Amino acid sequence: MTVKVAVIYYSATGAVHALAQAVAEGAVSAGAEVRLRRVAELAPDSAIDENPLWRRHTDAAAELAQASVEDLAWADALAFGTPTRFGAPAAQLKQFIDQAGGLWRDGGLTDKPVTAFTSAYNRHGGSEATILSLANVFYHWGALIVPPGYTDPVVYAAGGNPYGTSSTGEGPDAAVLEAARYQGRRLAEITIRLLEGGRLAGTAADGGGARETTVGATSQTA
Repeated sequence: MTVKVAVIYYSATGAVHALAQAVAEGAVSAGAEVRLRRVAELAPDSAIDENPLWRRHTDAAAELAQASVEDLAWADALAFGTPTRFGAPAAQLKQFIDQAGGLWRDGGLTDKPVTAFTSAYNRHGGSEATILSLANVFYHWGALIVPPGYTDPVVYAAGGNPYGTSSTGEGPDAAVLEAARYQGRRLAEITIRLLEGGRLAGTAADGGGARETTVGATSQTA
């Protein structure tokens, strides 16, 4: 089964962009169709110009596809990335999320698996708080949060953040990128399991014969 995953992120200096690419690679490795999308920059040029890294990445990202609410509707699963801003998501990502009110009202975000990742310059710069803050949005949506947890050694190697992959300093190192790939792969694999389970449950509801087929298929994959 092929699932559709949207990786939607904001990145100022490129650290979250690198994480987003790794998450997308992980989802693709599990057989997912992926849309990698950046959200719009809201900061004025005067602020961006004060940081050469910010200016360089902003210029380089100009050609990247920009996220839309349609991407949220299209996807079977969602991954959101943001730098931490005082322990909360960046305004750019929050502004994009705030556009999803209509889709949420119509039930278009209900039961979608979702995960999050972040980056902060300092080791204790608010990474966990930022991901937990995003989780408040996911609760309102009725989405299904899929954290990496402590489910693979790569999480420990990357610093041991069970809430979502996080990088510190100038950008993610090889261990953190591998953890991000794992997070994307885990999101896709769990989404496949959920959708296949729903399909099998629907088949079982058609009658006893279908139910027997479903049980057999489940046993073979357990």
